[in-house]
Amino acid sequence: MSVYDFVVKDQKGNDFQLSNFKGKVLLIVNTATGCGFTPQYDGLEKLYETYRNQGFEILDFPCNQFFRQAPGTDEEINQFCSIKFNTQFPRFKKIEVKGDKAEPLFTYLCSQNEQKKYKAVKWNFTKFLVDREGNVIARFEPKDKPEAFEAAVRAAVENK
Repeated sequence: MSVYDFVVKDQKGNDFQLSNFKGKVLLIVNTATGCGFTPQYDGLEKLYETYRNQGFEILDFPCNQFFRQAPGTDEEINQFCSIKFNTQFPRFKKIEVKGDKAEPLFTYLCSQNEQKKYKAVKWNFTKFLVDREGNVIARFEPKDKPEAFEAAVRAAVENK
């Protein structure tokens, strides 16, 4: 099994096959618009602009589970991110990332953590780096700013 086996909902609620990203390096992130980590959108967009032409995608999954820090509709969240942070990477339907209603993709991502230190997503802006074959190769916690793991993204992109 790999990330490419999952189907998620796009912003409009339509099924979207992650196999559409086959062969690309992915950074999958659960986000929130009203979180102390929300300014990381700037760093994420910079990573995206730097590496997207080399086969890199960021997949943004808004999540309102942590102190309701992602209020609003999917469209409102998209407008906020597009206007305030000029994000261009794909954003998907708001989801849950832990518990009984967790998006299966995130249950899978958490199960791939080798250290098992943090099995569940513990907060907004948990990030999973996925190689071109769909395997989770790194996990970055909410406090890990995009600048801090750019070298890992670069290495994954350059590893063809």
